[in-house]
Amino acid sequence: MEVKFLDYTLRVGGEAGQGLQTIGGALAKIFSRKGYHVFTHQDYMSRIRGGHNFYQLRFSDREVMASKELVDILLALDLNTIEIHKNSVREDGFILYDSESMKKKFEGPQFIDIPFRKIALDVGKKSVMANTVATGAVLGLLDLGLDLLNDILRVTFEDKGKEIIEQNIACAEAGYNYAHSNCSRCEAFGIPEPEARKLLLIDGVQAIGMGALMSGCTFYSAYPMSPSTGILNYLASRAEEYGLVIEQAEDEIAAINMTIGASFAGARAMTGTSGGGFSLMAEGISLAGITETPLVLAEMQRPGPATGLPTRTEQGDLLFVLNAGHGEFPRVIFEPGTPEQAFYLTSKAFELAEKYQIPVFILSDQYLGESEWTFESFDLKRPVYNDYRVREKDLEGAEDYKRYGYTDTGISPLAVPGEAGKHLVVADSDEHDEEGHIIEDAETRIKMVQKRLLKKLPLIKEEIEAPLLYGDSSPEIVLVGHGSTYGVIKEIVDIFSKDKKIAMMHFSQIYPFPERERFDYIEFLKNANLVISVENNATGQFAKLMRAETGFEFARQILKYDGRPFTIEKLKEEIDACL
Repeated sequence: MEVKFLDYTLRVGGEAGQGLQTIGGALAKIFSRKGYHVFTHQDYMSRIRGGHNFYQLRFSDREVMASKELVDILLALDLNTIEIHKNSVREDGFILYDSESMKKKFEGPQFIDIPFRKIALDVGKKSVMANTVATGAVLGLLDLGLDLLNDILRVTFEDKGKEIIEQNIACAEAGYNYAHSNCSRCEAFGIPEPEARKLLLIDGVQAIGMGALMSGCTFYSAYPMSPSTGILNYLASRAEEYGLVIEQAEDEIAAINMTIGASFAGARAMTGTSGGGFSLMAEGISLAGITETPLVLAEMQRPGPATGLPTRTEQGDLLFVLNAGHGEFPRVIFEPGTPEQAFYLTSKAFELAEKYQIPVFILSDQYLGESEWTFESFDLKRPVYNDYRVREKDLEGAEDYKRYGYTDTGISPLAVPGEAGKHLVVADSDEHDEEGHIIEDAETRIKMVQKRLLKKLPLIKEEIEAPLLYGDSSPEIVLVGHGSTYGVIKEIVDIFSKDKKIAMMHFSQIYPFPERERFDYIEFLKNANLVISVENNATGQFAKLMRAETGFEFARQILKYDGRPFTIEKLKEEIDACL
């Protein structure tokens, strides 16, 4: 007998400035605190007001990690939302709207007309409280109670005073009661209470920020650029508590050079940007490469070229990040598929940057960065902190200090300026000798390239973990993804596994490619009948990289490049076509 799971999708639609994120964010908190697993994503235009936007929330009594096309509840804050999304509502679903505000009445069993604005004016004396009425109405539709919403309202309006709090609570109750009493089909909706559990609700940029804090980051500099700005905002909100230095630079060139300077001075330093800003950072990346200065950089992708679609998502920068910066020097690229992976991989990024004195990139995108997931917990003992910096006590008795001394590993002692005792700390962006002074001879050049690149690279490869496998251990079909496609591919594997031998191979530690001695993932792929690459770009960048690094070529590719993420139904259609 097939087990039926609770699985509902809510979409809140309207114009920018109508409070979609406020409503959706409050409901996401409520569902997660109730014990439901939650997944959210946003679709919004790059304008301050107007245009069509929506906030989508999926909640279930089991793990969910991707969005669906069809929704069970559509909360429409404007007429345009109904026109655009009414065909996406299931036959037994609901559309909540305010006919008086929209100046239009809809007939049919799906439509529930709730006077959000009138209730807000009658009960709260302010039309702005219509969003609170709407949030209460959704909870009334589901009969989930108001305790958690009231708690959120008390915290949200704590600075506004007792009267505002009480008015919002009254508006929420009025919306709740109106929806509950005017929905004849609500009893059949059947929302059971989940098992009691505490869940962490977190998005990708928060996870990166948390990972940085747990890794000892003390300096972050960036110029605001969507969607990376969330990292800057998160760390700035924690700056006083954790003793962070946060610098909003005048541009991305300043940001990366400040970060390199802070790292050179002994701080664990990080910067972040998106594709356009990363273009300006390319020279700084080379500076970090030749001076062997540890650098962690989060590149949150959005569709380009140029300004492109600044509030949409894409996986279009992989090969750019891989090849950014002139000259040859080692680098590492991580591309997490979940906020949990983002948390742990940010820690690993700092560890490898400090250990090997290299730039490490955390590559992500708008979809993962702004999507919220629920997790039972993160393992706070798993992040690593090793101090590889050399200080005066480490240099006691040493005749000299060679910043770029030749070693078997290519890793030279990295002293902190001002803390090296009698020794001088020298760094130069020109090619240099072991002490850091400029050279031009061929012999030293060869030795330096071997030291900072060819000796380090094999050791770095040993640190890279094999791709994650999920599904059948001897599959006939393998779906290969990287980064933010993790969740939707995993759910697709669950759907197809009922009657097919199918598996997912997901890469989150992108470059260098992991060694194959521990797990020959290429041989694993060759043994499958059909291997499909799934990417959010137009040219199959990861497929190109895999072919270049391993010689393996995908039989089929599913590519999406409209600025939107894959949904479960759409990806299933694409895979059905391949089969």
